[in-house]
Amino acid sequence: MTDTLQSPLEGAVLFYKQPEPLDPAQHQTLGVNAAEKPYAFVGQTNFVPLTVTEFAAAALSYPVIFMGAQKQPAAVMGLRNGENLFVSPEGDFRPDAYIPAFVRRYPFVFADDKSNQRLILCVDRGADIVVEGGLNPLFVDGQPSDYVKMAMEFCNSFEQERVRTESFVKLMEDLDLLEVREASFTPRNPDGTAGAPQKLAEYYAVSEDKLKALPAEKLVELRDNGALGQIYAHLVSLLGWDRLIAMTLLRAAPPVAANA
Repeated sequence: MTDTLQSPLEGAVLFYKQPEPLDPAQHQTLGVNAAEKPYAFVGQTNFVPLTVTEFAAAALSYPVIFMGAQKQPAAVMGLRNGENLFVSPEGDFRPDAYIPAFVRRYPFVFADDKSNQRLILCVDRGADIVVEGGLNPLFVDGQPSDYVKMAMEFCNSFEQERVRTESFVKLMEDLDLLEVREASFTPRNPDGTAGAPQKLAEYYAVSEDKLKALPAEKLVELRDNGALGQIYAHLVSLLGWDRLIAMTLLRAAPPVAANA
């Protein structure tokens, strides 16, 4: 598994092959089709970024951790690189699993136009679902379609949550609450004894000891601004490592032959 202290999420935007600013001159005839395998593009990654307001919902399905130098919050969806335990070969999420907003906004994404201090809506021209004459056109009579307007609204909301997430992470760092944690697995030997522990990942998590040591007034402040609830959701989510281990072992187990 990738060392999550060196985040694989940093750099190029995950999932996007060829993001291009929406332009009627180039994209007038393009549209987006519903995919036969709607989430197949997620099946090759075991991490997906999260915003802080998603912690509670994501915690029901995944460990929620902080990754890399930027302490990017992310949902852990698998223990092996390139394997997502929550996406089927048919490209469907498990029906009981939360689907992060980072996934739901695809194939659209904002690009930061720093020279003009604005955000530009882009579409992944390399996405299989973006095609000539797609059922959901990007433009109608040279103007953004209702479909694109909805995408713009969703991406705007996502951007607001992304900024809020950066503020949350900065608060955790300012309070020195994040520490390095290790997820490990102790296999069983054939004779039933415990084998040598195996490290699955290193990541950042909130230190419960440091949290308890905060002054009472700071805890009240965290409670009132909503951060304390998000912290507890993150901490509870870490119990999900055991679920991932069980799912990995189940997937690796040989199929049971049906009785004749």
